[in-house]
Amino acid sequence: MIMTELLAVLALSAALGLRVALPLLVLGLMSGDRLWSQVPILANLPPTLVMGGLLSGALLELILSKPRFSRPLLHSMELLLSPIVGLMAGIALVRPLGIAGWLQGVIALIGGLVALVIQLVQIGWFYRPQRPPFLGTFLVDAHCLLLALSAYTVPQVGGLLSMVLLWQVIRTAE
Repeated sequence: MIMTELLAVLALSAALGLRVALPLLVLGLMSGDRLWSQVPILANLPPTLVMGGLLSGALLELILSKPRFSRPLLHSMELLLSPIVGLMAGIALVRPLGIAGWLQGVIALIGGLVALVIQLVQIGWFYRPQRPPFLGTFLVDAHCLLLALSAYTVPQVGGLLSMVLLWQVIRTAE
């Protein structure tokens, strides 16, 4: 049982390593009527404010990731936010299961570290002399959405996709 939740955390954390607001928006929308009640910081805010903020953030991420002049600003913001949001999402996915407190922390820490590693390598891709093609940003967005959706619907596939993405990240970091 814990393996499925770990795979879901890996999938959502990998999505959070690619983009920050879009996976959180998907997390809330897939939660049904609970919305963001399990996410540590977002649970204290009104749902309409959280929905508006995440929707605006997701649109900004999707728009600012395309022009080359706005990518450094976007990447620096995502670099600061991705490990924190990865931790929050890990706690949100594991908290309802009643797992021991220290194990929740370990799983959340793994989620934050996966998001940070993927974000660091993504930044490295855009500072190489031969940058990824423009179509690559659309593929990153699609991959992010696919990982976020699979964290809820089919966590085994999402976990496998995140492991493949992590393997590719490690290979390209050399």
